[in-house]
Amino acid sequence: MPGDPPHAPTRPPRRGAEVRSLTGHRELIGTARTELTDRQGVLLHGPTGIGKSVLVAALVASSDAHVQPSGTVLHCSPAEEDARLPFAGLVDLFARVPESCLTTLAPEPRSALRAALLRGEVPDGDRGRLAVRVAVLDVLRTLAATGPVLLVLDGLQWLDEQTAEVLAFVVRRVEGLDVRVVAAERVADGEQPERPRCCPPDTVELPVPPLTDDEVARLLPADLPPAVLRAVQDTVAGNPWYALELGRAAPRDTAAVGLGRTLPVPHRLRTLLLERVHTLPETTRHTLLVMSAAARPTLTLLRAAGFDDPAADLAETERLGVATADAHGTVRFRHPLLRAAVYADAPEYGRREAHALLARAVTEPVEQARHLALAHPYEDETTARTLLAAAESARRDGDPDAAFELAGLAALRTPADRPAEHADRLLAAAEYACDAGQLEEAGQAAETVLAGSGSARQRVRARLVLLRNAGQALHGTHALIEEGLRDAAGDPEAEAWLHHWAAVRGLLCGELAQAALHARRAARQAAVAGDTDTRIGALATLARVRSLGGEPVAADAALAEALALTGGAGAGPESWGLIRMRAILALDSDKVTEAQRRVTELLAEIGEFAGVEEFMATLVALTRIQVRAGNCREALRTAARCTRAVAETGVQAAPALYAAALAATAGGSADEARELAGQAVRASEADGDRLFLLRALAVLGQAELLAGDPRGAAAAVEALQRVKELGEAMSAADPPLLHWYSDLAEALVVLGETDAAGAVLDEARARVSGDAPGSVLAALERAEGLREAGLGRAKEGAVRLRTAVDRLRQLPLPVDLVRTLISLGAVERRARHRNAARTALGEALETATRIGAAPLAARAGDELARLEAGDRDGEGRPELTPTEARVAELVGGGATNREVAAELFISVKTVEGTLSRVYRKVGVRSRTALAHAMAVAVIASGAATVSVGDDDQQQPTTQAVTISQPGRLRTPRTLDTRR
Repeated sequence: MPGDPPHAPTRPPRRGAEVRSLTGHRELIGTARTELTDRQGVLLHGPTGIGKSVLVAALVASSDAHVQPSGTVLHCSPAEEDARLPFAGLVDLFARVPESCLTTLAPEPRSALRAALLRGEVPDGDRGRLAVRVAVLDVLRTLAATGPVLLVLDGLQWLDEQTAEVLAFVVRRVEGLDVRVVAAERVADGEQPERPRCCPPDTVELPVPPLTDDEVARLLPADLPPAVLRAVQDTVAGNPWYALELGRAAPRDTAAVGLGRTLPVPHRLRTLLLERVHTLPETTRHTLLVMSAAARPTLTLLRAAGFDDPAADLAETERLGVATADAHGTVRFRHPLLRAAVYADAPEYGRREAHALLARAVTEPVEQARHLALAHPYEDETTARTLLAAAESARRDGDPDAAFELAGLAALRTPADRPAEHADRLLAAAEYACDAGQLEEAGQAAETVLAGSGSARQRVRARLVLLRNAGQALHGTHALIEEGLRDAAGDPEAEAWLHHWAAVRGLLCGELAQAALHARRAARQAAVAGDTDTRIGALATLARVRSLGGEPVAADAALAEALALTGGAGAGPESWGLIRMRAILALDSDKVTEAQRRVTELLAEIGEFAGVEEFMATLVALTRIQVRAGNCREALRTAARCTRAVAETGVQAAPALYAAALAATAGGSADEARELAGQAVRASEADGDRLFLLRALAVLGQAELLAGDPRGAAAAVEALQRVKELGEAMSAADPPLLHWYSDLAEALVVLGETDAAGAVLDEARARVSGDAPGSVLAALERAEGLREAGLGRAKEGAVRLRTAVDRLRQLPLPVDLVRTLISLGAVERRARHRNAARTALGEALETATRIGAAPLAARAGDELARLEAGDRDGEGRPELTPTEARVAELVGGGATNREVAAELFISVKTVEGTLSRVYRKVGVRSRTALAHAMAVAVIASGAATVSVGDDDQQQPTTQAVTISQPGRLRTPRTLDTRR
């Protein structure tokens, strides 16, 4: 077919890998099944190896239940060599048709069909061909009369023309019969099938898409190094068969790819792909090789490389479906694997010659240096210097991958009698690899220098690379830092570097006093050495430490000193962390608009130039800001970018998971948030990162609170109590921590632990300074209002909550406002202030819907539904809170107070107090009477929904009970935090 790859096997190998090849295509199979139910045909199409045959097999297997045992499956799977054999496809299709079906045919059609099936004379003339068509149609009618018939045509592109004509006649006449067709046709990328006429008129055509990189990774051996995995993903471009073939032959050594070495393409695969390429003239093959060696091949470049008429050579390759040029002369291979196969198939001397031609032809310094290195694969100091200069240029241009490759090549080309230069260039390659997120390559280079260098300063630099490689997992790097400080003794600049890393480690490990000490030392030593960048970084870290310790003025002073060192403009890599930190301080002070402006501008500035760590940190900060600003939908999108960055590089998993969980609490779902937060907790613990562990646990607590029931509240208390303990151990006192204290108090109120909630709120109030942000005061007022209501003082509780609402109306914090309005509405509803409740809950629902806060919108909607149900039921029934309802349910079921306490994760004293309120509300005095009242309540009211908070003391009748918590049981969740 025109546009096909030059050659491919008749059928890609399927056995053994068939199930794994379904990776990423299960949704397509579901679509095809649905279409096959409503239509008579499905035609899957796509390029070689994309998985059409595997999908056909899966689709047929799923259809067998419909067809068997009374139905018939007729199958043909022609090969390329079958295309010239008349009726070869029909012979395959009728292999399972019993002879008895042919005996019922009229004599002339029977004779013609038998002849076509090589059971008689070959049909001759138009009348004979018509007779074959009629016979096939009659046989299908006979088969369909006894059960469904499925025709499987796997490989329409190789179907012989005679069979294709028969099918085209038949499928136009099967309407009304239980006959269906599943077909597959190979077409070039972006092309349409050429033989839909072989399928019924209502057939749906479904293109088979390429797999994503993640889906390709699941097909490949798990032991592939990251660099090799990336090379395979880039080369196969989503083709599962190509992935399986390359995966089998892929090297398990990272050094086998990169630094001028390319991914090996197995000989068998090269032979299949390039069979017809080998028939091209030698000059054309030479042009093709140079095209495969060029980073951005164009006709202009080929002419500059000395080719007189590259367009003519390209026409030959285009005819074979190998490569083509667009209107601007840009040359593109039909598939990346074809490019790799052409390059891999060439002898080594041919590749060197191609790179030598390109080194003279290209004008871009970075690419020119690369070709120069690959054309001269031997030690040469001039070449090495040229490569290192090109690497530095690539890094400045925001291409750390190219910078790493060029610096690595510079190290390889460095003469053996220059060990110091070799180590320096290897360290440069390691640093650029860190920028690119190629951690394994960076680590290998650094370890090589650390093991072999006699220079203390070079060993220090190698340790710095290993520290960068550790990401958030700095807990176990104390010895590495101490060894580095011994090597750095007497070198103020090197000492500054290591003290700065010690400060960062202390910050992440929650050792704030030590972190501040090392940050100040780093700043002093950097000042002595004249190292402005390290001094700025140390001051930024000191600002983070001061901020976490609840010292915003000191934090701002450190930031101001750092910004002064940048000239105050804040327009370079040295200032990116400062801008981000200043934005977070603004966020903690409720200056959300300022924070969002700073980080949005920063992200736009660093997008093309920042390393992975810088980019990730900025995305995480932006997610935090968007959630606080009520941009919930945008927060989900930003968090998704974090997740993609982690998938591509494998770095900073805990921060990305935290951001994803935080976004899910605001705009996703409680279940999703809970799962992501749990993953973030485990990742932070594995890293020994107490800073992000604190945040991840806090988000986990918030996610559990979204459920609004006692078990969720108990899980929230477990997570948030750890937050409190960690914060105390770290001497943290920043605004986010005080928000989390409020969440803990709220969860305790849901459980009826009002005394414990009061103690938490007293501690939080003791930590609040005179200039505390309004959002912190509002959060504490919300929790205090809920506690007042929990103590039976609904009026006082509503007053506190209204104070919080009024405070939040002055701030750009819609998510906080919605949470507080929901709490106010719930308290007012229980106090039978229905108009006030409706007003608060209506505003909460409208605001939550507008900002995309789906979980809070659902909570507000539930509260409104309960309010409306209460209006219909009247005010004669007492209402139980979630905790009261669960206690009543368990006690009514025969549980002791101790058993109830264990089930709900509360104290026996709280159970006793709650049970006393239940007796009073329901108007009973014994467990037996309570069990009867609860049974009546379930019958009378059915299942209700969950609410948070408590009501004031009512004195209702004992006739019936309204339950704010349904009688459903949630499966206990274990908080896996590996304490």
